[in-house]
Amino acid sequence: MKIFSTKRELLFFLTHPAIWFRKSRSIEQLNSSPFVEFQQWFDHAHRRLWGEFPNWCCLSTVDGEGSPDARIVLLKSFDDDGFVFYTNLESEKGNQLAEQPRGAMTFFWEKLQRQVRIRGMIASVSDEESDAYFATRPRPSQIGAWASLQSTELETREELEQRYREFSQKFRGKKVPRPPYWGGFRLSPSQFEFWELRRSRLHDRFRYDSGSSSGEWKITQRYP
Repeated sequence: MKIFSTKRELLFFLTHPAIWFRKSRSIEQLNSSPFVEFQQWFDHAHRRLWGEFPNWCCLSTVDGEGSPDARIVLLKSFDDDGFVFYTNLESEKGNQLAEQPRGAMTFFWEKLQRQVRIRGMIASVSDEESDAYFATRPRPSQIGAWASLQSTELETREELEQRYREFSQKFRGKKVPRPPYWGGFRLSPSQFEFWELRRSRLHDRFRYDSGSSSGEWKITQRYP
């Protein structure tokens, strides 16, 4: 009887032995709050993934014509108000969000074979919040935010490096202020989906949907 589709799939399971002993989950085992459930999954990934970024995610947006776009960003903070990331506001994603202020985040932790998808509206964070975060960035990253005309055409690498040198000189001995075109966005979730791999592709998949006036979330289990 054939158990694995390919030798690569067999190798995958041999190198991920913990998956063999996973037990299926039920709705009753989930926290009623998707934010708490995400915190537990995120903390688990943070403990287990050494030398990696457990806070990276794929941010998906759409442009003014409805065409989808996606890229990897770093989640910088989250709470019950939403999930925050920072970028050049004049970048492609910044312009897309100005036209269509909604999007999705997809977290995938390969070694754990866990995925979380989050959808919702996206809005700018306050200038004060952006200033506070920008002040915590390493100085080279602060200068890089000034040097990069993100998403626009670059003739040569030397052009970027020259701009970096110019801004390094401009702010020599000074505090680097936040560029006016750089700031944060917050995704306020209306839906979460938690996925965990199981053998035979009988994965666990649970969805949280908002909409209740009382603030409660509806939890459903989905076919994998």
